[in-house]
Amino acid sequence: MKSYCDMRGFLTFLVLRMISKKNISGEEIRQELARRKGCKPSPGTVYPVLKYLNKNRLIKEINSSGKLKKYQITKSGEKELKSATKKFVSIFRDMKEEF
Repeated sequence: MKSYCDMRGFLTFLVLRMISKKNISGEEIRQELARRKGCKPSPGTVYPVLKYLNKNRLIKEINSSGKLKKYQITKSGEKELKSATKKFVSIFRDMKEEF
């Protein structure tokens, strides 16, 4: 049976947050998401998010050497992340484990 790694929803937020912590490549993002979620998302899941963030100038490519591209957050990306984090916290502030 094929494993399904559902990455919809907060993926753009997660990727932008990861890039804000350190300059990171798409493959490193995939590995970190695998560590956090238990399954590694496909390149077709992660790279469109990177393309979207880059196109909207929230991140930029740095240290491109061959196929390895690392990404860095921009000032606009920092502002967007701060705004998104406030929204995230306001939405989920009152949630706690009740299961």
